[in-house]
Amino acid sequence: MNTYIFSYYLIQFCGHSWIFTNMIIRFLSFGEDSVADTFYSIGLVMRICQLVSILELFHLWLGIEEGQFLPRILQITERIIILFVVIASQEEVQGKYVVCLLFFLWSFIDVVRYTYCMLAAAGIYFQELTWLHYSLWIPLYPLSVLAQAFAIYQSLPHFETYGTYSIQLPFPSDISVYFPYILKMYMAILFGGTYFIVQHLYMERKAHLGRRNIKEKRS
Repeated sequence: MNTYIFSYYLIQFCGHSWIFTNMIIRFLSFGEDSVADTFYSIGLVMRICQLVSILELFHLWLGIEEGQFLPRILQITERIIILFVVIASQEEVQGKYVVCLLFFLWSFIDVVRYTYCMLAAAGIYFQELTWLHYSLWIPLYPLSVLAQAFAIYQSLPHFETYGTYSIQLPFPSDISVYFPYILKMYMAILFGGTYFIVQHLYMERKAHLGRRNIKEKRS
């Protein structure tokens, strides 16, 4: 199991490191022109990484990874919905600046996270990396949620124009499902879930740093 979980973290680290490095190099080489085609250049690898992250739910369920199930499934679901439902389904949204910002934030957070987890699985701990792992989310996670909400906001006119995912249920129900309304309700749920996740992450950070301080005092 240790070999498997280390390999999983290594694969995710390599994927997100490739995304993060590729975005930096492309921006330094092409400037703002690289922003518009971020999804076309990096979207496939990002989608693979996010799909593979679903395995983490099984890791928690089987007990081979530490953490709580509900916050993790909320985090994974957020990305899956934004990436596959909102961005991938609307070509006009794929070239927006907010997509580049989202990919940058997601990859930056995950490079740090999977680096820490990969080394922890091997029994290696660095104080600076540990602090960064438990503190980086404080500014970046709320910012990523705001970027997700803005991506939804920018996608609404396109869902209204093309009617993507809006359906008319057949008789006898005769109910219309207007997808932009669902997205607007999801935005409210997104911010509610963010409060729950931030609260959980803060308590996790407090507990971990508290345990570390106790160990330091004993030593």
